[in-house]
Amino acid sequence: MTESPTLSPGQERITGVIEKVTFFSETSGFSVLRLVRTGERESVTVVGCIAAVNEGQHIEAVGGWQNDKTWGIQFKATHLVVIPPDTLEGITKYLSSGMVKGIGQHLAKVLVKAYGMEVFTVIEDNPDELLALPGIGKKKLQQIVAGWAEQKAIKKIMLFLHSHGVSTSRIARIFRVYGDDAVAIVSANPYRLIHDIPGIGFKSADQIARNIGIPMDSPLRARAGIGYTLQELSLEGHCKVPEAMLLAACRRLLTMPESVLEDALRQELSIGTIVVVEEEGKKSYYMVSLFRAETGVAKSIRRIMQGPLPWKDLDSEKVIPQAEKRSSIELSDSQRSAVSLALSSKFIVITGGPGVGKTTIINTILDILEGDELKVLLCAPTGRAAKRLSEATGMEAKTIHRLLEFDPFLRDFRRGYSNPLEADLVIVDEASMIDVVLMNRLLAAISSRSALIFAGDVDQLPPVGPGFVLADMINSGAIPVVRLTEIFRQAESSMIIVNAHRINRGECTLSHNSGTELSDFYVVPSESTADIQRRLLLVVAERIPERFGMDRLNDIQVLTPMNKGPLGTRALNMLLQERLNPNARRKIVRYETTYAEGDKVIQMVNNYDKEVFNGDIGQIATVDEDEITISVLYDGREVLYESGELEEIALAYAITIHKSQGSEYPAVVIPLSMQHFSMLERNLVYTAVTRAKKLVMIIGDPKALATAVGNKRSSQRLTGLAAMISGGTDDHLRQ
Repeated sequence: MTESPTLSPGQERITGVIEKVTFFSETSGFSVLRLVRTGERESVTVVGCIAAVNEGQHIEAVGGWQNDKTWGIQFKATHLVVIPPDTLEGITKYLSSGMVKGIGQHLAKVLVKAYGMEVFTVIEDNPDELLALPGIGKKKLQQIVAGWAEQKAIKKIMLFLHSHGVSTSRIARIFRVYGDDAVAIVSANPYRLIHDIPGIGFKSADQIARNIGIPMDSPLRARAGIGYTLQELSLEGHCKVPEAMLLAACRRLLTMPESVLEDALRQELSIGTIVVVEEEGKKSYYMVSLFRAETGVAKSIRRIMQGPLPWKDLDSEKVIPQAEKRSSIELSDSQRSAVSLALSSKFIVITGGPGVGKTTIINTILDILEGDELKVLLCAPTGRAAKRLSEATGMEAKTIHRLLEFDPFLRDFRRGYSNPLEADLVIVDEASMIDVVLMNRLLAAISSRSALIFAGDVDQLPPVGPGFVLADMINSGAIPVVRLTEIFRQAESSMIIVNAHRINRGECTLSHNSGTELSDFYVVPSESTADIQRRLLLVVAERIPERFGMDRLNDIQVLTPMNKGPLGTRALNMLLQERLNPNARRKIVRYETTYAEGDKVIQMVNNYDKEVFNGDIGQIATVDEDEITISVLYDGREVLYESGELEEIALAYAITIHKSQGSEYPAVVIPLSMQHFSMLERNLVYTAVTRAKKLVMIIGDPKALATAVGNKRSSQRLTGLAAMISGGTDDHLRQ
């Protein structure tokens, strides 16, 4: 299958069958395996990095023995690779392990029964013979042949990367991106991996570069470091980075002569990958994509605002009371002012927390404009947010991606400046979630004759992507803004809404309904991690379903600040899966995760081919253990995932608060601990609390809750958009 590396002095080579995968990290590829060595009965511990691994596979390990002070005697492998087994049982396990796409447990047995020890030779040299076997047609044969070829190519890449001492967890993804040219591309410029392969950062690429002889002060390395630094700062939400901040971060990363760094900066500017702007003698730098996004947003806003109103002049003092009468709702003075401003504005932002009447204002505007036969389009960033908007207005609402008609084949939107949306009015809800790149594409598709209403809560978490456009639009002073603060009577009895506003004001004293009646808001003090876990499992599995009559799978959502740690999504999902879905019959184990029928899962990335998007939550309907496929039900629609696509989904009994943006759940359970210290901020807890419709339960350390509520982020995201919108310095461009 592949050549073994030459042994260095002091190294040895061992082979055997994996008895147990004790640990496997999908991120780093680091594995702890129990291996039954060839010709022996007792298992040994092997540690090392491997792209993918399953129990029953044969592996070859090159390395040496060591006596770890914690774990005892173990074999530390510098080279770890799956190899063809040499027994019929081993061959069957190998073929059914998922390493070769198209071959599951049943088909593996059929193949081994037909061809015995020659099965690999037949697949390699005479694959057409497989057509004679039951269950194998031309389509299945093509799948098997392609899977076999992919494994061969992956093993070549694996050997190359292993020889340069780096982790190989992303090898399959490298192959999918670069194909057979992977080794040549990585050899020529390993820093390409940073941009092309998710999960590979500067340190990994830098290690490869060092091993293949690229010097530490290479201009190639310096330029890659600058791009990587700006990319990392964009992941923190920043678009416009001051020169001092950029250079300081590059120095920490690269530790190279200042002259090389400055030359690299000039090179990057000359080829247009970064942009510099100068204000009052001070320079700031952008990634070119983010500069274009910010300038695009500012120009689109000015273009839209300069266009004429798409409806005739309306007398607010006349039409608003008529709408109130039709809907049997009495608006407050602030709501009437908001409706009046919206009716006379081409572009308006409506912001405020829960229970302040944003939806009532939107419905009143729609009611007033209904008689003018205007075309109105409604959208939101996520599927769940669009569904909520549709339910609130009684009109169709789409995700922004669907509204802009994303074409999976072209990997681009059909709607844009040259093909704008046909609408008189576009209403965008949950606008705080929209990053600057998506906002640029949305606004480009808005016709100059259209009016635009943005609604959202600017006090929630900023978008996952760079920028905070809603805040910048408000802070620009150039766009009409309605900020609603009054909680209305129907919402005053909700402790969820009352406490959300208290949290937003920085008040730590949270309350629930007095008396013996059930409340909709509880704070359960618990300081130790083990006790928080115990209480959380108890309330999700028993207390809330019994006392509030809620479904523990569909109605209750655990929201936690982080992915890692004992109170992170990974640990809590394992505990909740064991408690809530213990008797699943069919399941697939992939790395550290078990996917079983009945499990609650979340889509982690946008998949336009399948039409499922980041944050969509569904339930596993069927698991095919032979084909290694999973079918997930999303709002009544089944979506099939093959073995190589399982990394797109994760268990969703517990999700991060960031992932919950734009969604609502009947009940929300929030664990809080000082272990979450780096994440404890007011807008995080505020966002989590406002996701609940009927019940909030915070379980955790009172100190952690107080820390979060008292911590209003002091450093805002660094952008230039507010100044650009107000007519600032977007033309001060130097290349």
